[in-house]
Amino acid sequence: MNWRVIMTVLGLFALAMPSIGVTQEKRISRKDLPAAVEKTVAEQTNGATISGFSTELEKGKRVYEAEFKVNGHSKDILMDANGKIIEIEEEVAIDSLPANVKAGLTTLAGAGAITKVESLTKDGKLVAYEAVVKTGTKRSEVQVRPDGQKLTHPE
Repeated sequence: MNWRVIMTVLGLFALAMPSIGVTQEKRISRKDLPAAVEKTVAEQTNGATISGFSTELEKGKRVYEAEFKVNGHSKDILMDANGKIIEIEEEVAIDSLPANVKAGLTTLAGAGAITKVESLTKDGKLVAYEAVVKTGTKRSEVQVRPDGQKLTHPE
């Protein structure tokens, strides 16, 4: 294959990338939040230290994320443009987890060290626990269901 053909194919691929659903999170300031989102943020962050806000398109719809610390742990909330909470990621102490969840995460972490655990709640229902695992210099994530079993698909 000649180089001209290869470069043309690579160029076409680069042009097609934005159309295949790659989303880009954009940092925004609090004043840029829609009124309904601001109302939810005010309710959820009472007494918290706010780290920041972002927005992105997810499945064709605009969503907003607030990141903050409350009682010494991180909490992120994802909302639609109407302020409805879609997802909550909240840091939890590994020692506070049910034994089966802790065992599931530890098994999936293997030789790696669990450095952070978060509960994942979607539409008001706890759907998973996620752990950040450090193995040497590499970081990865593992997830289990609320019963401690490995997820069949990531949440």
